[in-house]
Amino acid sequence: MATNKTYDFKEISFEDLKLDDRNPRIPKSIRDSNPTEEQLIEYMLLDASLIELMLAIGENGYFPGEQLLVVKDEKEKGKFRVIEGNRRLTAVKLLNNPELAKVQKSKIKRVIEETSERPKLIPCLEFETEEEIHKYLGFRHITGIKEWGLLEKARYLYSLKETIFNEKSLNQASREIAKMIGSRMDYVRRLLVGFQVFQIIEDNGFYKINGLSDTSFYFNYIVDSLSRSNIRKFIGVDFDRDKPIENISEENLKKWTHWLFEKNDQGKTRLIGNSSDLNDLNLILKDENNDAFVAFDRNGYSLQKAKELTGELDEVFKGFISNAIANLEKADAMVLKVKEFYLNFDEDLRQIKLISDKIKLAAKAVEDNG
Repeated sequence: MATNKTYDFKEISFEDLKLDDRNPRIPKSIRDSNPTEEQLIEYMLLDASLIELMLAIGENGYFPGEQLLVVKDEKEKGKFRVIEGNRRLTAVKLLNNPELAKVQKSKIKRVIEETSERPKLIPCLEFETEEEIHKYLGFRHITGIKEWGLLEKARYLYSLKETIFNEKSLNQASREIAKMIGSRMDYVRRLLVGFQVFQIIEDNGFYKINGLSDTSFYFNYIVDSLSRSNIRKFIGVDFDRDKPIENISEENLKKWTHWLFEKNDQGKTRLIGNSSDLNDLNLILKDENNDAFVAFDRNGYSLQKAKELTGELDEVFKGFISNAIANLEKADAMVLKVKEFYLNFDEDLRQIKLISDKIKLAAKAVEDNG
């Protein structure tokens, strides 16, 4: 943290500290509802390991090295909004006022019975503005020791772009934020654009996919998809433009979302979202008019079956054979140095020969029928 920034160390009563209802860890659906303190506490209790934190503070007191980072609250004089340390503040509030809890009551009651420390004055660093805290938080939560989830990171970085860097282009903002948090510019840009794509999906009510919300959405699917050129082109994202999503295809984005998140009667989605499936989808999307895409998109083919229509399997097959040869050559080079061969060595060599003969026969049948 830069030494030319103004902040003051203070001990502040927990009653004068307010939970941050703009905290990027809180889902947008909750933040937009103007939540009360009780609602924020309920979310914290259901989503975070607060009981263990309450136990630690209740047994040992509040560690003075864990200062909260605060700014003056703009609505209530004498109050402070906690920008960093909301979980710790929630734990302290519940230790002093367990009746604030609407859930986890039995667990909280047990904590109260088993502990005796009830901190009243909490060590805080008061900053003049919220922006002065951002650089520290950027490093700490994006690349530092207390990382947020990917969606939380993206939401936070996007808030930086829209406030501190709102007058800069996307590339300029990405570069400045990357320097701020010690990350790569292209990664930051993917997070920023990915969050814009997420907002479109969110604004469309997650396309009414059962069970899908901001708390169950796998944001990494967007970020990983944006690293693949054909998927990126399919949904209409162009990193060469100043506004990469200005030509977004909402129809194709809706398809992408359904493929990855809509479950069938067996509870399975058409795509898993791992690297293998996204690579296969990228092959299929090379040409939206080809047989592979039509088979997958309109005829209900599985991803693997559609991939077979791309013509890329020839190269994949060749790669498998080449890799097998390379591995056998490595084994041949070290065979004289092996001191003791493993139990199934002879059986494995026989299996290699059987598979080789089987492939050869299958290839001859293909040629004869061709």
